Amino acid sequence: MHKLRLNLAHAYMVLFLIYMIAPLVVMSGAAFNDSKLPSIVPWKGFTTHWFSDMLADQRMMLAFGNSLWVAVAVAVIAIIIGTASAILINSISGRVRTVIYGMMISTILIPGVVIGISTMIMWTKLGGAIFGPDGKPWPFVPGLHLSVLGQVSYIAAMVMLLVLARLQSFDAGLEEAALDLGASHGQVMRRILLPHLYPAILAGGAVAFFQSIENFNVTQFTRGGADTLTVYVFSKVRAGITPTINALAFLLILVTLALALIYEINRRRLARIEAARQAEARRAEALEEAI
Repeated sequence: MHKLRLNLAHAYMVLFLIYMIAPLVVMSGAAFNDSKLPSIVPWKGFTTHWFSDMLADQRMMLAFGNSLWVAVAVAVIAIIIGTASAILINSISGRVRTVIYGMMISTILIPGVVIGISTMIMWTKLGGAIFGPDGKPWPFVPGLHLSVLGQVSYIAAMVMLLVLARLQSFDAGLEEAALDLGASHGQVMRRILLPHLYPAILAGGAVAFFQSIENFNVTQFTRGGADTLTVYVFSKVRAGITPTINALAFLLILVTLALALIYEINRRRLARIEAARQAEARRAEALEEAI
């Protein structure tokens, strides 16, 4: 019976991996198929000219560049807001904590279309109320800056959840000990709290970045006349998508895999260093006890 459960678990894992990876393989394969349609069936021959066509498509490159800078801006702002929110929620209690936590979490539950429309209306109406309907300056007009603000309004909550989970393993006694020894609150934050939170902050930044890259609903209503990659792909659906999109997606997959590999190698290196340090500490303690 145990062997049957183990075989079923392995079969489930294999099917799950196929379910996750197969679409990426098919999409990547279409980037090398000499067909005007983004597919691998029928296979008309191996080619790489879709990559050169991708680089020649100035609108796609501009849209991709816009997506990158929006994602970087969203990640930076979401890290600041999400980390500060997590520290605040972790340091208070009672109804105030429940209210703040509920307000942050509620943004994740709101549909992206609602957030996009709300962001656009709020800023444009605010500009009209202050400067008049014909004299609204930046940032009270639609544009990528409003896309950043709209995305941050819910992505920051995701960062908050990751940092808040990390805070649960933090020993508050370390802060008290540092303050008793004369450290300022700023020094405690920089040298004790933030180093403990760095893994969650980096993970939150990665989540915010990729959530922004794939965002469409909020961006569609706040972008003004600017293009992002998701908006560009959506606009090409009517005219017909070419495998240049697959070529770009293939390169993004390679970059993502490379970053994941670098992260895992660095994580294992740090784990070996930490294990060696702990082993050395145990040997030192054993030597002191022997003496």
